[in-house]
Amino acid sequence: MRLKSLALAGLSATALVWFAAAASAQDKIELKYTTASVPTDLHTQAMKVFADKLEELQPGRFDVQIYDSGSLFAQGADLDALQRGNAEMTYVSFQLIADNIPEFGLFTAGYLFQSPEHYRAVLHSDIGEEFQQKVSDEMDIHILDVCYLGTRELNLRSKRDVKTPEDLAGVKLRMPSSDAWLFLGQALGANPTPLPFGEVYLALQTGTIDAQDNPLPTVEAAKFYEVTEQIVMTDHLVDGLTIAINNQTWDDLSEDEQASVTEAAVASCDWNNDKRKSEEARLVQFFKDQGLEVTTPDVAAFRKHVQDYYLNFERAADWPEGWIDRINELAP
Repeated sequence: MRLKSLALAGLSATALVWFAAAASAQDKIELKYTTASVPTDLHTQAMKVFADKLEELQPGRFDVQIYDSGSLFAQGADLDALQRGNAEMTYVSFQLIADNIPEFGLFTAGYLFQSPEHYRAVLHSDIGEEFQQKVSDEMDIHILDVCYLGTRELNLRSKRDVKTPEDLAGVKLRMPSSDAWLFLGQALGANPTPLPFGEVYLALQTGTIDAQDNPLPTVEAAKFYEVTEQIVMTDHLVDGLTIAINNQTWDDLSEDEQASVTEAAVASCDWNNDKRKSEEARLVQFFKDQGLEVTTPDVAAFRKHVQDYYLNFERAADWPEGWIDRINELAP
């Protein structure tokens, strides 16, 4: 009888431990973090930096689940997933924000931002506060930080003498399927063709598109250099991606938890930014070694063409008055 009682007591203790562990697991805050970028991309690797830093700051409090390569939601669908509550975090481009809030199309203009530090200076200014509040109110997401995506260049399937935007006439240039991205493609003088990121490699290989535009680290990570012959260093967009969390999740966090999530996001962007800048310096020679021709066009001609294209079209009428000058003043 005594042995039976001891056995029951042991089972009860085991059950209590199991239930306690289960309760603890249930109490963890789930953060499904989704992206279209491939595992080798620095943005994907930065998501792991975020998860590790958050675990360091809040041990056992969060369950960060990372989904790359569009495995959970395809590019363009991840924002909807955030707003529906089917995912908690993702990278959101300024182009996608502009599609939802046209006045912020200003942030997508070619040749506006000068560096990753410039992006952050704007985000932490009074302009940035107004921008983030309106994004929160109208898109139901909270911006944590902005990560450097890189300086975008043109990557051509076949070699072409490109000096000015006129030399891109008729070139089918892949762009993400948003109005802001397609407008940039037009401003560069090309024929923009919307295509999901995951289909770009095959489209270049088969000739469905003639070119794609991305920062050099993305060209390497996605192996586009295997199916292209030239990189044209237009430097047309110093690009950034915001890290966003949906408001429902954000508002449920304590102030301490919010501070930790923000600190982890900043740490991941710091890591990403340092890596991307050093990678860009290395990659020009790497692509030459792979047999690609790397050329520099008349950047001044591209800059003038792109800026005139933006300012002379009606979308610029929505831009907040005086913000271009104020953004220029914030350049480090």
